[in-house]
Amino acid sequence: MRCPSCSSLDTQVKDSRPTEDSAAIRRRRVCLACNFRFTTFERVQLRELVVIKRNGRRVPFDRDKLIRSLSIALRKRPVDADRIEQLVSNIVRELESIGESEITSEIIGEAVMNNLRTLDDVAYVRFASVYKNFREPRDFEQALAELSGEDEPKADPKPAPARK
Repeated sequence: MRCPSCSSLDTQVKDSRPTEDSAAIRRRRVCLACNFRFTTFERVQLRELVVIKRNGRRVPFDRDKLIRSLSIALRKRPVDADRIEQLVSNIVRELESIGESEITSEIIGEAVMNNLRTLDDVAYVRFASVYKNFREPRDFEQALAELSGEDEPKADPKPAPARK
């Protein structure tokens, strides 16, 4: 493993343990050249996933990009990093279990939204606003109506005229 600080290949594993959900092995490492300490994760990968973007481009699936997107949606929300990591593992397992090596970005977006919906409502709306490209307040109203289980958002009742 290459040291992220000095790029030396001379590193040593100091400690290994499974993550909370046992989906990965967390390894604490130290560089023997510069004494820099860092952590790596080892995960099972069932297949190489390729993402088909909306414009037709094909790019390798990037787990870190998914983590960054979720972290932005969950910024300043009461969700700890371990819970985000577990959410990402669930989404990746779900995508791998589809059985296809090529998946569309829409499938990924829907998987993220379904998982976020169960985790945090505010993060769900934040992610949906970017993923679905919200343009006006009505778009937010529809997303909130979906969360509350309504088909259509309720119209604001007009106040009754004041009586004299």
